[in-house]
Amino acid sequence: MSIATPDRSPHDRGNDEGADQHWSQAISDPSSRADPKPHGRPGRDADLVRAAGQLTRDLNRPRPAIYWADLIASCLIGYGALLAACLPGLLELRLAGGLVAVLALYRAVSFIHELTHLKPTAVPGFRTGWNLLVGAPLLAPSFMYEGVHALHHARTRYGTDEDPEYLPLARLRPLTLAVFFVASALAPVVLLLRFAVLAPLSAVIPPLRREVVARASALAINPAFRRPAPQGAFRRSWLRWETATSVWAVGLIASVATGLIPLTAFVAFLGVTSCVTVLNQARTLAAHLWESEGEPVSVTEQYLDSVNVPPPGLLPALWAPVGLRYHALHHLLPGLPYHALGEAHRRLAAALPQGSAYHDAHHPGLGVLIGRLAATSARSGGSRAA
Repeated sequence: MSIATPDRSPHDRGNDEGADQHWSQAISDPSSRADPKPHGRPGRDADLVRAAGQLTRDLNRPRPAIYWADLIASCLIGYGALLAACLPGLLELRLAGGLVAVLALYRAVSFIHELTHLKPTAVPGFRTGWNLLVGAPLLAPSFMYEGVHALHHARTRYGTDEDPEYLPLARLRPLTLAVFFVASALAPVVLLLRFAVLAPLSAVIPPLRREVVARASALAINPAFRRPAPQGAFRRSWLRWETATSVWAVGLIASVATGLIPLTAFVAFLGVTSCVTVLNQARTLAAHLWESEGEPVSVTEQYLDSVNVPPPGLLPALWAPVGLRYHALHHLLPGLPYHALGEAHRRLAAALPQGSAYHDAHHPGLGVLIGRLAATSARSGGSRAA
């Protein structure tokens, strides 16, 4: 499975305040997009962020009732449908249950992105609740993303070799895109082995532990990323949820091995979770244009390399849930909770003319975005090695 620029707290759901009059000028001036260096126009970028914050500053308070209701509903629907997919019965009903389970559990999993941006006290108990309901059972505890996604938002790291969530896919060979999908389909099996086998072994083999932490403890797409060892309170949280997920993974394998869980149900579980990771990978490929050349970029260029898929389309609510359809807007205002992004978009879209840079980050849909990426990759001929 992203928090602001480096001078902000990684869990700060807040926005800078500024003057409305700077917004239209800052974001609609095409010259603000031409400077690839992060310090080329620091004042203009600061004006852009402050002005956007001015228009949305009343939206930055997370609403716990929405978070909890959304998560619980997604889990009830998702696990209920998963049960229907696992039980014997008509193939059509099992497939329908599997489809509903994929969409609902994908939505539940997507809250991991929100967790990386929430102050611990903003939605009381939500981090613990999410890990119990989703993170541990689906083998993706929150520590796999917390502390990783923040680097993707850092202005000096976005799009560079130090960004764990970025690769210049538009300039890599088209085969790379196919590898991405294959790897995502196998992710549930890899995660199961990571927590059921590597986690217990690494607890007693220090060299293995160092490798597991560095190479197998981050939901990242940059293969060069190496995660540092956790420290302090985060280390304690990491160990707590790693242990819980490991116990669940070992128990799951043991239950299948002893016949307590039928093999067909286990295969259905892996199939649903595999579809969830493939869908998320497709969404990831459509989250950016992936055209960074590896140098730090300005706020405006980071925004324009990211993607909004706003209404009236309805499908993005399924493949980019929990506010992810406004990914470019999120990069501009990472402090906004997911439930406020729709209103923020409506305000900014109404306040700015169609020729402004704000509208340049809007795209029509998943198929068009992935098709564009594949075409750009094919034209580049793999100008950069993976």
